[in-house]
Amino acid sequence: MFKTVAETAKDISMPEDQVLRYIYAGRIKAVHDGEQFLINSAQFDTYHEQLERIKEEIEIWRNTPIPEDPDIKDED
Repeated sequence: MFKTVAETAKDISMPEDQVLRYIYAGRIKAVHDGEQFLINSAQFDTYHEQLERIKEEIEIWRNTPIPEDPDIKDED
């Protein structure tokens, strides 16, 4: 499925001008139909999968309690 620059920017939470810079730099693959750039949205599937995995890992990290340090001595 091909999307416009505006649709792609909204999907990946990025400003439109940054998406255009990435297209010109070759970081995002796009075709120009004479009027606008069209971007195959399938190239972002891996991006979205990695983003979701990272969010899950951060949430696990936040919810993991800090283990007690065995070197701390109770000085009561």
